[in-house]
Amino acid sequence: MSCALPVLGPWTVPVSTDPTKVSAMPVTKAVIPAAGLGTRFLPATKAVPKEMLPVVDRPAIEYVVEEASRAGLRDVLLVTSRTKKAIEDHFDREADIEAALERKGDDLRLRRVRVSAELAEVHSVRQQSPRGLGHAVLCAAAHVGNEPFAVLLGDDLIDERDLLLEEMLAVQRRFGGSVIALMEVPEDQVSLYGVATVESVGTSAGTGSADDRYGIVRIRDLVEKPPVAQAPSNLAIIGRYILSPTIFDVLRRTEPGRGGEIQLTDALRILALRAVEPAGAAGDAGTDTAAEPVHGVIFTGRRYDTGDRVDYLKAVIRLACERADLGPELYPWIEEYVASGGPKAALS
Repeated sequence: MSCALPVLGPWTVPVSTDPTKVSAMPVTKAVIPAAGLGTRFLPATKAVPKEMLPVVDRPAIEYVVEEASRAGLRDVLLVTSRTKKAIEDHFDREADIEAALERKGDDLRLRRVRVSAELAEVHSVRQQSPRGLGHAVLCAAAHVGNEPFAVLLGDDLIDERDLLLEEMLAVQRRFGGSVIALMEVPEDQVSLYGVATVESVGTSAGTGSADDRYGIVRIRDLVEKPPVAQAPSNLAIIGRYILSPTIFDVLRRTEPGRGGEIQLTDALRILALRAVEPAGAAGDAGTDTAAEPVHGVIFTGRRYDTGDRVDYLKAVIRLACERADLGPELYPWIEEYVASGGPKAALS
């Protein structure tokens, strides 16, 4: 299925204007945008989707689908492009490989191959042109319908012991509306992210989640990739969202922003401002939907940006070292390499 939705104009699917009804609906669907070109990893990504680059022996996107499945989101929509068929194929059964492994009696690899097809019910839609994250999310409208849903960016790997998505779902159940993941970043990196203006609500204790380490804030404003001197804080948006279906109506009316693309941050800003200034939000494109809050969960766990080459390598090394089948051999080698002087010794 392809996505060639107009960006502006009236919303054609009825969206509930009663936020209490929408927020009471369980979140069961996850959307994973995966249509990017992966230019930072060229030439490796010339013919291979960046989401399929291996993190140890599994493609990066499998970790993200597994995270959604672990949180109970078993209906997953991939927003891809015409060059990303390999991603869709990865989550299908592969009869020839399975048969060959069965003949060899290789049960371990057989289980590993089957895992990807059993994690979730995986669907896909094509984003026909790269028009921004907001447009990629809009491509999910027909599949999501009038339900709250999660968005997980494929570049962000979250340590499975840090229950970020589960915590965000608990916050959404408590407050309704939308929830975004935030993380403190160094000052010199704020211009790489959407940045939030917030007010504290408390901690995650009492949300009914399995983790109470994270702070909860109310989003008052958002700005996409501000200059360092103009950043309202160092709380950056990272790639996890729980969104109300109201976002589709706003995205359809959101003009292209930074880079000439439809920015999800701009649409979330409208929702946030509408909630704190219900009489009329700055930049509001004029919808009839009721005001819904936008909250943030401040993440303090481990995250890897696999779209960055160094962070990608850190993820590979750390996950490999923590594996029982690889760590005992790999970690001593790393220690020996570092003790010997590492790259300085190799170059001398």
